[in-house]
Amino acid sequence: MDVLNGKWKIAIISSICYYNKRRFSDILGDIEGISNKMLSKELKELELNKLIKRTVLDTQPVTVQYELTEHGKTLQTIINNLTDWGIKHRKEIIGK
Repeated sequence: MDVLNGKWKIAIISSICYYNKRRFSDILGDIEGISNKMLSKELKELELNKLIKRTVLDTQPVTVQYELTEHGKTLQTIINNLTDWGIKHRKEIIGK
């Protein structure tokens, strides 16, 4: 659980998981309330733990793309289960 600890990591992984590959700005737009500095820090930690792979593309300006590693893809089932649970939980609480 320490690897996924914190407010943002699951949201970051979910964003990358849903789209397969995401740019920094795309992830930033997906996650309401996260700062550039915090996203950068969290992405570095996820990369250090070999859950995501960072690729620098040779474009003008330089584009950085993130995707799940093979090891990171093992989280997809867990993320999907959490999403399903969240939807059911919301229906239970608000009745919709």
